[in-house]
Amino acid sequence: MRKFVLLIFFAGLFSGLSAQTDSVLQYKKTSVMIPMRDGVKLFTIIIAPVSTHGRFPFLIQRTPYGAGGGYLPPDNVSFVPPSRFPFYNMIKEGYIIVLQDIRGKYKSEGTMQIHQPLIHATKKGAVDESTDTWDTIDWLVKNIDGNNGKAGIVGISYPGWLALVGSVDPHPALKASSEQACMGDLFLGDDFHHNGAFRLSYGMEYSYEIEYDKTTDSNFPFPQFDLFDWYRDLGSLKNVNEKYFHNKIPTWNNFVSHPNYDSFWQKNSPLDYVLYPQVPQLHVGGYYDQEDINGPQIMYAHMEKKDSFNRNHIVLGPWNHGQWGREKGDSLGKISFESNTGEWFRDLQKKWFDYWLKGIGDGQFAEAYCFQTGTNQWKTYNSWPPKEAVAKNLYAGPNHSASFNKPVSATGKISYVSDPDNPVPYRMLPIEATYGRGSRWRPWHVEDQRFVYTRPDVVSFSTDTLTEDLTVTGEIRAHLFASTTGTDADWVVKLIDVYPDMDQKNFLMSNYQLAVAMEVFRGRFRKSFSNPQPLTPNKPEEFVFGLHQINHTFKKGHRIMIQVQSTWFPVIDRNPQKFVPNIFEAKAEDFIKAEQTIYFSSQYPTHIELPVMNQ
Repeated sequence: MRKFVLLIFFAGLFSGLSAQTDSVLQYKKTSVMIPMRDGVKLFTIIIAPVSTHGRFPFLIQRTPYGAGGGYLPPDNVSFVPPSRFPFYNMIKEGYIIVLQDIRGKYKSEGTMQIHQPLIHATKKGAVDESTDTWDTIDWLVKNIDGNNGKAGIVGISYPGWLALVGSVDPHPALKASSEQACMGDLFLGDDFHHNGAFRLSYGMEYSYEIEYDKTTDSNFPFPQFDLFDWYRDLGSLKNVNEKYFHNKIPTWNNFVSHPNYDSFWQKNSPLDYVLYPQVPQLHVGGYYDQEDINGPQIMYAHMEKKDSFNRNHIVLGPWNHGQWGREKGDSLGKISFESNTGEWFRDLQKKWFDYWLKGIGDGQFAEAYCFQTGTNQWKTYNSWPPKEAVAKNLYAGPNHSASFNKPVSATGKISYVSDPDNPVPYRMLPIEATYGRGSRWRPWHVEDQRFVYTRPDVVSFSTDTLTEDLTVTGEIRAHLFASTTGTDADWVVKLIDVYPDMDQKNFLMSNYQLAVAMEVFRGRFRKSFSNPQPLTPNKPEEFVFGLHQINHTFKKGHRIMIQVQSTWFPVIDRNPQKFVPNIFEAKAEDFIKAEQTIYFSSQYPTHIELPVMNQ
């Protein structure tokens, strides 16, 4: 969704720019090439108030997707921004908007490779996205008339990562940052891998889009609309280079060369090179973010450890990737949130930057603003996750049951056959190209899970109907006791809110299965993400992994379901289920059927750890 996020910010928003609105300021656009310390020049669009009364701060957004998207008016033409203009609720009162192509993309000079770590502090004379941000701000402050000497940086997705790293060793004029939907660790939990399992459709299509052509974003030329069979027929991942990429996509080559959590991934993680908040940082994420569901939470927690000046804050809402930046946010798919959560956030964002860049307001921001789904209310917390939450275990049980009582039987288990040639789809077919025409990629996290509920290779455990509300706030953790007849396996665990059989509030939502938390874990990494080991056939083992953070109330009259499966295709590549050193180089004969067994006995009590809040 990275490409789409920026395009909806700037596509189709600038028609009718002369239309009258309640804005009191006219703006003018100019384009410049700003020189960096190594001589490379970056294409930059500056949208500044025409007014000579007062001085205004810079609000910077840097991007690999094309500054302005080609939808802005010509240079040196005055216009009144319409209400649909990005950051409208901010710029109508005066901001200088700066949009910049990062080096190596679109109209900027230089070369680009995805998510390169910061190196300027350890390599003399080196340049990176931090130094480019510093040089950009320095040039702006010295060369743009009417500025107040202060700058903020903001972005969603890749621009969110740029906002994060741009605030490392910041220019003195940079006073605030807001990383939004920023990737955290690309092997452990965002974008390209989750717990070591490779995100095939997204990883392949996105790396091609960004790196195939410097001057544009290129969609992979699929020969068909529904890609489920195409990805299955692709076979081993080694066929991607052999048939299509021919070793010309650097990021794909890195996937192949680094199948484990080695120094490449560790140094590439912002956990390694972003240590603490050097300027006030507002992290923003969505519970249903289909691309960077973990990054904002991971980076907030990481930076919070050294936040001695109370500059580190977080906002979590009921959103998919970047939804808060462009939509009302009153719903996602069939799920209603009963208020305009996106508009609420944009008001908060304005207060944030107004305070740090203009001195407006009292600067009293909550540590955490986290929307609570189920009750559909905004909540504030003094810490995140809240310390008041009490761990409570929800156990799988016999006859597809679930309860808060630990199993007492010594023999409880259930088995299913996982077949790589017949994988479980991660959402209802068709599977469109991620960024292609008609794609339903954006809302898939809230899709009704009944489409796989009856498959024989998916097992479910459900509670009785709840007699009172149950609020779960914080990180969900799975403790899965399982075995396989193979020597490797993937485990997908979902925590599902099952609506009433007859939902009186919304009849069409009756028996809906809403996944409020779900995640995958690649079994070979159960002991170490750096040193994978084969599983021992038929040996029960415990697999412990997080299902990410939520703030959700399971309402009275609903049920809670635990669901387990071993394929999630093609968002996750097919595990051969036979251990091989590098799955990217697996052979066709390595892919085997395996019988998977889930245990719910007194010795092996499969459960999900829930952080429960007192009502």
